[in-house]
Amino acid sequence: MSFLPQEIIKKKRDGHVLSKTEIQLFIQGITDGSITEGQIGAFAMAVFFQDMTMQERRDLTLAMQHSGDVLCWDHLNLNGPILDKHSTGGVGDKVSLMLAPIMAACGAYVPMISGRGLGHTGGTLDKLESIPGYNTQVSPAQFEQIVKTVGCSIIGQTSNLAPADKRVYATRDITATVDSIPLITASILSKKLAAGLDGLVMDIKCGNGAFADSSAMAQALATSITAVSPIKTRAVVTDMNQIIGHSAGHSVEVLETITYLTQNKVDTRLHTLVQHLCAELLCIGGLQDDLNVAKTKVNQVLNDGSAAEIFAHMVSAHGGPADLLEHPHKYLPDAPILEPVFAEEAGYIGSINCREIGLSIIELGGGRKKATDKIHHLVGFSRFQAIGSYVDNDSPVAYIHANTKEQHSMASQAIQSHVQIQHTPPVIAAVVSETSQKKTDDQLG
Repeated sequence: MSFLPQEIIKKKRDGHVLSKTEIQLFIQGITDGSITEGQIGAFAMAVFFQDMTMQERRDLTLAMQHSGDVLCWDHLNLNGPILDKHSTGGVGDKVSLMLAPIMAACGAYVPMISGRGLGHTGGTLDKLESIPGYNTQVSPAQFEQIVKTVGCSIIGQTSNLAPADKRVYATRDITATVDSIPLITASILSKKLAAGLDGLVMDIKCGNGAFADSSAMAQALATSITAVSPIKTRAVVTDMNQIIGHSAGHSVEVLETITYLTQNKVDTRLHTLVQHLCAELLCIGGLQDDLNVAKTKVNQVLNDGSAAEIFAHMVSAHGGPADLLEHPHKYLPDAPILEPVFAEEAGYIGSINCREIGLSIIELGGGRKKATDKIHHLVGFSRFQAIGSYVDNDSPVAYIHANTKEQHSMASQAIQSHVQIQHTPPVIAAVVSETSQKKTDDQLG
């Protein structure tokens, strides 16, 4: 059949349902380069405004999944399930760096294919690349070997794994089409399915620092992910109305990860989130039957140091320093400017506009305004106080890591504008929502 990309774009723009063949042809054009970035942007905008049926989302996901290689782990005879987690993105979200080694220490294998920063959120790859020598673009053979010997590996999309998504992902970031549920669903699942997983847990962020800024949108995305996914999948809605942990940036988040793994559960909210997602995944993979028992197992591998040891081995296997955990500041130095920022009045932190905080990191140079921008890994925020914390002239809201005094001043103004102070302690939302969507073995058919 003849294929005109503009006719497919027009059909979706006008609100019609695309056929499986039309979707496959469009994704094929993205993969072979015959479709331009402008056409990708137009298609993404059409989907953003006109939505997609669940069947269209399945067809889009599978087309993107099969735009390149799909990994199979059978030949390695691994003695545990192939599991992974994905977050819809947040500010200060370093959970993947902690979860992968914890899961490996619990007996799972985690081949994690991650992305870069998208919109106001930071990317796992950008964080890892703040570690000198860490190679996120290893060959498929190296990826398999690291997963087999270490238990986990975190890499970026290669040219052979979901290559269509790689182009769509970059274009969405610069065309204001990030927060589209069909596109988020297809992007996430195409990468994860290409990794040959047995099970997946989805961390659906909800709040002012998330793409899903309402409970309704978060639930819609949870439903979409679990309905479209052909493997055992669970989606948990979690709070993104404040920074995850106490740092946001790249090297500062790696430092917080190292502290978490080696000094055991430093930040209570962060640990609650990591522990819950790991426990859900252990149950999905059949490594544990009970969620509370699974949480105990997570604590065990943190307390005995095995999770930290696996993180160190993963970093070394990817070309990073073998002594990163022993000498983290040797490899992750402070930015040229490291100074505190104080609230304009004393009181309790009542709310934080996380989206604006994330955007201020981009202004510091820690994110991209266009796809080709270079990341400055040392900038960001550390020791960021949580909602409910009391701050005054002696207790800063956060510490700013900046390259220049001008950048520090800009970031300081952003924090003072977007962290609201009140005179009474606020009500603090739970980090993990009680609502969880899941696809069971029975539903998989």
